[in-house]
Amino acid sequence: MSERLTIPVLPLRDVVLFPGVTAPIGAGRPGTLRAIEAALATPEKLVFAVSQRENVEQVNPENLYTIGTIAKIGQLQRGLAGMQLLLHGERRGIALHMVEKDGFLQAVVRDAEELAPLDPEDSAFLALHREARSRAAELGQKSGLPEEVIQQVLAGVHDAARFSDLVAGYVDITPVQRQTLLETLSVEDRLRRLLVHIQRQIGLVDAQEDIKSQVQEELGERQREMFLREQLKTIRRELGEDNESDDIEELRTKLAELELPDDARREVDRELGRLSRIARESMESQVIRTYLETILELPWSARSEEHLDLPEAQRILDEDHYALGDVKDRVLEFLAVRQLREAGKRGSGEDEEIKESSVTPAPADGAEQTSPPRVPASPPHRGEAAKGPILLFVGPPGVGKTSVAKSIARAMGREYIRISLGGARDEADIRGHRRTYVGAMTGRILNGMRQAGTRNPVFLLDEVDKLSVSFQGDPAAALLEVLDPAQNDSFVDHYLGVPFDLSEVLFIATANFPQNIPAPLLDRMETVEFSGYTEREKLIIARNFLIPRQLEENGLSTEQIELTDGAVQEVISSYTREAGVRQLERELGKLSRKVARRIAAKEVERMTVDPQVVDDLLGRPRVFPERAAFEDQIGVATGMYYSATGGDIMFVEASTMRGKGELTLTGQLGDVMKESARAAWTYARSHAAGLHIKEDVFDRDLHIHVPAGAIPKDGPSAGVTMATALVSAMSGRPVRNDIAMTGEITLLGHVLPIGGVKEKVLGAVRAGITKIVLPRKNEPDLTDLPEEVRNLIEVYPVDSLGEVLALTLRGASLREGRLLFGDENPRDVAPLVELFAH
Repeated sequence: MSERLTIPVLPLRDVVLFPGVTAPIGAGRPGTLRAIEAALATPEKLVFAVSQRENVEQVNPENLYTIGTIAKIGQLQRGLAGMQLLLHGERRGIALHMVEKDGFLQAVVRDAEELAPLDPEDSAFLALHREARSRAAELGQKSGLPEEVIQQVLAGVHDAARFSDLVAGYVDITPVQRQTLLETLSVEDRLRRLLVHIQRQIGLVDAQEDIKSQVQEELGERQREMFLREQLKTIRRELGEDNESDDIEELRTKLAELELPDDARREVDRELGRLSRIARESMESQVIRTYLETILELPWSARSEEHLDLPEAQRILDEDHYALGDVKDRVLEFLAVRQLREAGKRGSGEDEEIKESSVTPAPADGAEQTSPPRVPASPPHRGEAAKGPILLFVGPPGVGKTSVAKSIARAMGREYIRISLGGARDEADIRGHRRTYVGAMTGRILNGMRQAGTRNPVFLLDEVDKLSVSFQGDPAAALLEVLDPAQNDSFVDHYLGVPFDLSEVLFIATANFPQNIPAPLLDRMETVEFSGYTEREKLIIARNFLIPRQLEENGLSTEQIELTDGAVQEVISSYTREAGVRQLERELGKLSRKVARRIAAKEVERMTVDPQVVDDLLGRPRVFPERAAFEDQIGVATGMYYSATGGDIMFVEASTMRGKGELTLTGQLGDVMKESARAAWTYARSHAAGLHIKEDVFDRDLHIHVPAGAIPKDGPSAGVTMATALVSAMSGRPVRNDIAMTGEITLLGHVLPIGGVKEKVLGAVRAGITKIVLPRKNEPDLTDLPEEVRNLIEVYPVDSLGEVLALTLRGASLREGRLLFGDENPRDVAPLVELFAH
């Protein structure tokens, strides 16, 4: 048996070292550096260079191959990042055992004995050896090595085993294939496998050469084609058949007919001059031609003939939309102002013409009637009459913001253009890209103008509250110029590079959450709020608009299906939860498709849909709105809230327990709601006697919870509800179940006004509650309610928390500023605050 050596292990990543080959190695891992230092400390300077199975940082014996190369360390250079060394492969080795010692791997290694051919002079073996040497020389030549170098290297190696190791160390194969050659101990088998790799590399080099020659031929063909085209252009010019010149002249003629501003005219003339001097096949020619065609497509002077007829506009708005009375009034006011401004401008223009004609001198007798040279008076700025507020429609999804804008365009006789700004995060979306970029184009504003074909369309900027900001710029900042009547008459798109007049465009924006709009942009717009629909309004909208549209889309007629009011009401209350009607239309469409399927399958010829049939067709209800509590409860008060889906009621629960007088708040409450609860807690402690709360109650823990804990909640309007539930739990007095309340509270017990009164009251009525407690300063907001709702409810306006408790706690009353229960004498009860004794 061969001699066994115990030497350090040098793990190699993606490298295989062969015997007889010298290779540079970089070492930086701590274990590898320790192994090299250990080898340098021995006279032989030997290491066991073996490849890793996987390219990992931490090495263990299981991640290393068994067969490697016993190598000697040659030159060594130390650096800050590790070491650079030359390794010379001595012979193959087999690791019998590996172990980690002193921070590096050591291996017990014996030599791997190669299997030489039985007859070295065998003709088959000699032919294999000679063929491998010949193919290796051919591969070297095809790879660009000098022939003298190749012959010198091959002449220095006569042994077949050493030749195979030398070539295997330099041929371009994968580390796994190299390791396979290293582990092949039979010299004849190694030569055969090496020859296969060499032949495959020769085929790859030949394929690369073919591709390279084809590319060169194609480039040469293109140059030849360009030369021939230049010759053809010269011949056509001599024959008077220069089509390119005709195209340029046609483009020049069309551009000359446009009524362009001076800046745009100068830019067009400059680009036409460049186009006439540039070859048609060049890339720059295509860029200029596209630019000039964009100029042609823009509406520089074309206008829609506008007609402002207020009765007709009101008819169109009523025809397209039900309810939305406040919105319609604001739109009609807006149109009325525009009509009067236009009439005033026309009257001023006629007066100027009459005045100028009256001072023209009469010709002398016999003299020829001639008109003196006149500089036409500058016409009034076309945008002056159009200047006015830019409307911002704000409201929940599905309440008709976009369709109202479309109705405005129809009422004015203008083109209607809509662009969605949701998710736009690049300034170039608004202003376009500069022409220096490949694929540059105009921004969304001028794209919309090209689509409209007129310079005075109704332009809807949808979802303006969902603009994003990125490193590419802020699109909201770019909109500042677009929506400013003092600046948008000279809007410059980066692609166009010249001013374009947007002053005659009627811009309308829509948003769901105005608080997300930057303040400077919001300041340029006038907000028109869209409220949610009542259930009665939804029923009428479904009858007049949604059901006929869905029947038509699903191929049904009124003779085939009848939807009762109860069925529609069931869909509204049990299958939708929204302020608008978008989800309602989807559910009605689903209902219509279910019926259409049964009719198409000949199951029925006509179907009447009532609430029971709705449940069968649409499945179990998916919405469970809150309903009023069945009985009075201690520590449970009914509040009201408003969200993007409309208004509804909510319950606030309070309970006391043994503890240390701490306050616990749950239900995923926001900071504002938590502050309201602490304010109510402080108020209750400071007025305990007047609220009939025993002092020992404050030694107990108080827990306030708002159900639906998965939904985040915030806002100050739940203050009075939390205070009522808190006082009820601590005093043991039940809260009336037939009253809903809302309002912000202060530490002194004042009740402050809140927002969303209409939606909150509608939600309470929908839940079956008609007695409402509101801050007194919110009384004017009740005029926004539909008349049928105002006739149904009882409203109790309040200024103080004492009034709220007197109304909401069962059996309570407020006399002389004192909260009394039953027949209590006011003198026996502490007053809440003298301010409340009104």
